[in-house]
Amino acid sequence: MTHARSERTALCDLFDRLGPDAPTLCTGWSTYDLAAHLVLRERRLDAGAGIALRPLAGYTASVQRGLKAKHPFPELVGLVRTPGGLYGLLPPLDEAVNTLEYFVHHEDVRRAQPSWEPRELPDDLERLLWKRLDMAAKLMLRKSPVGVVLHRLGGGVAIGGAKDGPKVEVTGKASELLLFCFGRQEHARVDLTGDPDAVARVTHAPLGI
Repeated sequence: MTHARSERTALCDLFDRLGPDAPTLCTGWSTYDLAAHLVLRERRLDAGAGIALRPLAGYTASVQRGLKAKHPFPELVGLVRTPGGLYGLLPPLDEAVNTLEYFVHHEDVRRAQPSWEPRELPDDLERLLWKRLDMAAKLMLRKSPVGVVLHRLGGGVAIGGAKDGPKVEVTGKASELLLFCFGRQEHARVDLTGDPDAVARVTHAPLGI
């Protein structure tokens, strides 16, 4: 099983266990909302553009609400379990695009629950997450008001954020650095060093793709 399929399956198992009303780290979204988002992303390409483009966000939100109205939660989770659209037809595309998507959303649900703890991930998954983060760090950190230097435990450095002014050093496992850069700063187990004001600013910055 690929990492994308493994994270997808684990997230759906968690959906089944928690039900439709559990919180997530996606602001304002319950597990029901997140499941609808994932179905929309893969099976409603007409509405997918609004995920990234603000002028189209209203239509995307309307389609997402429609999916919730049409499908009971267990039915939506069933649709999430099996890759849809191009991802169902092209398994390599599923692995290339969805490993990060499903890892992050799996953690969005896990870390919104009480008494969560980080998982011990396979070494090859940690290496893959770092490879993807190393490539995307500048994009993900582009809105940081301060410079950011990512230090991966075990080796590896990536840089992003503001080119001038103070810099914040962020140290942790690849998986935790990825969550930090995806805008989950307050729920990422990382160590931050630097000017306290700079640390506070990057902690609350709108990071992510």
